[in-house]
Amino acid sequence: MSLLDQLLEDLSLEGFELRQVVAGMSEAGWREPTPAEGWDVAAQIAHLAWTDEAALAATEWVAGDATAWDELVTEALGDPEGFVDKSALALATMPATELLEHWDGVRGELAGALANVPDGKKLPWFGPPMSPASMATARFMETWAHGLDVREALGLTYEPTDRIKHVCHLGTRTRDFAYGVHGLTPPGSPFRVSLTAPSGEQWEWGPEDAAESVRGPAYDFARLVTQRIHRDDTALEATGDEAERWLTIAQAFAGPAGGGRPKK
Repeated sequence: MSLLDQLLEDLSLEGFELRQVVAGMSEAGWREPTPAEGWDVAAQIAHLAWTDEAALAATEWVAGDATAWDELVTEALGDPEGFVDKSALALATMPATELLEHWDGVRGELAGALANVPDGKKLPWFGPPMSPASMATARFMETWAHGLDVREALGLTYEPTDRIKHVCHLGTRTRDFAYGVHGLTPPGSPFRVSLTAPSGEQWEWGPEDAAESVRGPAYDFARLVTQRIHRDDTALEATGDEAERWLTIAQAFAGPAGGGRPKK
C-alpha cells in the first residue's frame, strides 16, 4: 500500500468514526457548544465540509477546471483573515441532516479525487502548493482535531489509535512554521522527537544526536500541536530551552497563531 493509499484509508476511517458520533443526534445536540469559542457541533462539521470542498476544488484545478478554485481565491482576497470561518459558519446553519449528507458527499468525492491526482502534480492552496499526500495528511489532522472537540462537547471519551502518527508527523514538520507565525526565528538545528504510540510502538523524528529533544506520549503531542491541550497538562518532556519554547507555540494547522487551550 502506498503512503497516499494509507493516508486516504486512515482519513476515511477517522471521518466515518466521527460521522457515527453525530449521526442520529437531535438538532439540539448539533447546537451544543464545543471548546472552540463560538463554535457548536454543527460548526465543527461544517468547517470540515467546507475545507473538503476547497480541497476538492484544488483537485479540479489540477484536472483543468479552475472555476471553483478561482471563485475561492476571489473570496479569500476580499477577507483573507475571516472568509474561511464565515463560510463554515454559514454552512453550519443548514439543517443537521442536510449538513451531514453534504459532508458525506464531499469527503467521499475528495478521497477519490486525491487518489487520481497525476504523479508529481501539486494542488494549489492558500499557502504553498501541496502534494496529494500532504493534503490528505492535513485533512486527517483537521478531522481528528475537530473530532476531539465534538466528543468533548458531547461528553464522550476518545480512545486514540496509531492513526495519530499522521498528526505527529505533521507536528514535527511544521516546527519552523510555528516559530514564523509567532514572529520568531526558528532554531538552526533539528530536534529529536521520540514519542510513544497508543500501541506502545516508539516513533522517532530527527537525528539521534540532536542537542535538544522532545519525548513523551504521542497522544499528548498530537493534541498539543493541534492546540487541544495546554503544554502544562501534557506529560511531554523537553530537553533544551528551544525545545521547551517550541512546545508552547507548536501548531500543525495553517493560519495565524492560535490562542490554544487554557491550563486545567
